[in-house]
This record gives sequence, C-alpha cells and structure tokens, in this order.
Amino acid sequence: MEMSELTALLTPEGLRLLDEVGAIGTTAEVAQTVSRLRQAGHSPDLVSAVVSQAHLRTKGASKFGGFAERMLFTRAGLEQATRLGVAARHAGRMRRAGIEQVADLGCGIGGDSLAFAGAGLRVQAVDTDEVTAAIAAYNLAPFGSDAEVQHGTAEDFVSANFGETHEPRTNSANSSEGAALLRRERTAVWLDPARRTSGHSETRRVAASDYSPSLDWAFDLAQRMPVGIKLGPAHDRDALPADAEAQWVSADGSVVELVVWSGILAREGVRRSALVIRGDESHEMTAGADAEDAEVRELGAFLHEPDGAVIRARLIGDVARSLDAGMLDPKIAYLTGDAAVTSPFVQSFRVREVTAANPKAISQVLKAHDIGTLEIKKRGMDIDPAAFRKKLALRGDRTATLILTRVGSRRLAIIADRL
Repeated sequence: MEMSELTALLTPEGLRLLDEVGAIGTTAEVAQTVSRLRQAGHSPDLVSAVVSQAHLRTKGASKFGGFAERMLFTRAGLEQATRLGVAARHAGRMRRAGIEQVADLGCGIGGDSLAFAGAGLRVQAVDTDEVTAAIAAYNLAPFGSDAEVQHGTAEDFVSANFGETHEPRTNSANSSEGAALLRRERTAVWLDPARRTSGHSETRRVAASDYSPSLDWAFDLAQRMPVGIKLGPAHDRDALPADAEAQWVSADGSVVELVVWSGILAREGVRRSALVIRGDESHEMTAGADAEDAEVRELGAFLHEPDGAVIRARLIGDVARSLDAGMLDPKIAYLTGDAAVTSPFVQSFRVREVTAANPKAISQVLKAHDIGTLEIKKRGMDIDPAAFRKKLALRGDRTATLILTRVGSRRLAIIADRL
C-alpha cells in the first residue's frame, strides 16, 4: 500500500466504503469489485485501497479471527504478523513475570501489540516504515493512550529512552507519553527484527547477518533488560545466546516461530521449550538443555510423530521416554513402542501392516483392507506424496494413513490408523 492509498482510505468516505464492500475472498471477486467501484466514480487510489483491504481482511481472519474485520493490513505485514492466539500467550508470560509495559520494536501492523494491550499492558510500538506505522496506529486506536505508535528505528528508540546502560532517562528528548512510559519500572522489550527486504507486498528473506536491527544489537539489549526476540523457527541454534531461554512455538501443526527470552522473562532453569498450540488449547515441554537421545527400537504396535516444535527444541528424547517409546531410526524423527499411550506433543498411529515402499505392494495392502481414502506422510524419503498417490489403487470405503520412511537403508511403507 502506498501513502496515497492509505490517505484516501483513512477518510469517512473510504472507511464507510470499506465496510460496505465486506468480505472479498477470490481474485474474481476482486476484479468484479474494482470494476463496480470504478463505474461508481470512485478514485483509483481509493478503489485500490478499499479492495486490497477487503481482500486482506478476509485472509486476516485466519490469524486474527473476528478482529480482522476492523483492522487494516499490508500484504507483507499480514504474512509476517504473529497469530493473535500466539501473541496472547506471549502477553500472558509478560504479565506473569510482573511486566506492566512493553516496547514493541518492529511492530509491523501491530499484531503483537494488540495482544499486549488486550492483556492490560501499556504499549509503545515503533516501526521504521511510515505506512506500516500508520496502519499499526489505526489498529491500536481502540486502546487510546495505553497503546501509542511511533515512526522510527528500534536503535534510536532504545538510545533515547534507555541509553547504553539501560538507565531510564528522565530528561529524554521524547516528551511524549510513550517516553514517560519507559521511565517506569517493569518494562520489557519485544523485538521482531526485519528478516525480509522492505516493502508492503513482494518481499524476500535476507540472511541473519542482514536483519534489522542486527542480532548482535538485539542480543546485547537482551543482556541488559527483559526482552523477547522473535525469530524464524529454523534459526541457527548455535547462534543463540547460551544464557537465554529458546522457545519454539507451533500452531495447529505448523512451527511458526522461535522466541528468545531474557531477563525475568526467561524462566529459571529453562533453556529449551516447545509450546504446542492446537485450537484454544496449549501444552508446553521445558528442559534445561537438549534432551538425551532415546534408544533405537524395532517397529512396535504404535508409531508417534513428534510435533515440529519438539523436534526444533531437541526434546524428542523426553517425549519418547514419556511414551515408553524409542527411535525408529536414529536420524529420523519417528518414535515407536507397544504402549497404547499418546501425548499432546505427538501424533500417534496404530500400525496395521508394513510392506515394501513401492506402489504395487502398497496397492495390494490397500485393496485387502478396502482402503479408498488415504493420508500420506513421509520422512527420510525423497518422494512427492501427491505424485506418489497417483500411482496407488485407491478403491474402498475405509480410511488409513500411509507413512513412508526408512530404517537404515530399508525403505518402509507403514499402513496405520490415526489415534
């Protein structure tokens, strides 16, 4: 979104038109709505802004639920925003640690700040992009002076309010309520370094050495005050601070982020954690270090697939021992055992039959079991599940899961039932 589009949108006419347009879910609906609004005499900037926002609001429901209906977005901002349910749990951690106010540096469209403010924390949000900062201000407007937004850099904001020693300045050049906020105790910083090129639509990932603000700067700040730093889940583990807590987060089966917590936000004795969120429920595993590997076992009656957050946190061994299970292969994240138990940290399957991992052998088993609906999962094998499915004879009324994997050099096809 360009500033001209945002300016056209943030008028009584623009916002009224956005509400009237309602949800736009498909590209065909986008084209139809653009044509209709232009024929009605609306300006190109206003039409572009209204249609884009209506389409993004529809997409935004997956992250923000009903709140998306009154929010504004950029395409890049929505893609990079924290899901509201995840951000709410971060806000809860801050409240439990005694934090009362938070500086959200690199706030984007304000997704994290929405959760912080909704949890009763006072928020000062900052973003380097003028349009994005304006959108964040709109999204946070319902919280009034408890959530303020500035256009600027994280480095300048910290320097102005904390200096080099994290002693809050009483004579800060910032005379706003936001500066007063940071002269109080119980303040934390939430950092979401830019991990992509700048822009509101098409962006690309950059190397960790090119994050803004830099990770060296962010990790140094984390040594001096309570900080949460949001990173990509595949971030180099060896580059993380040894004295911080690293928390991998998954939401509905997808690992969405890694957060590095410091100061009072890092729990005593915890250096690795996996937060697994499914719907409205969440479960967490914590440890003081990477878990010891579980023993390798022959395939038993049950197969367990650890959640991605557990794998990233290297807590597979702890999960295995809780299930009285072992590794199917030392290099592949499948667990197996004979105990009829499961946990929130795995997906569990009851093994029905094992055969060679070729379409002919698998099709014979599927036919014998009357299986016509098949879920396909794979690890350790270079197979495209969609292409592999086309090679199978799927006829029948029953359902099953096909797990393609290997044990050493052996390629296995495990037909199983999801528990």
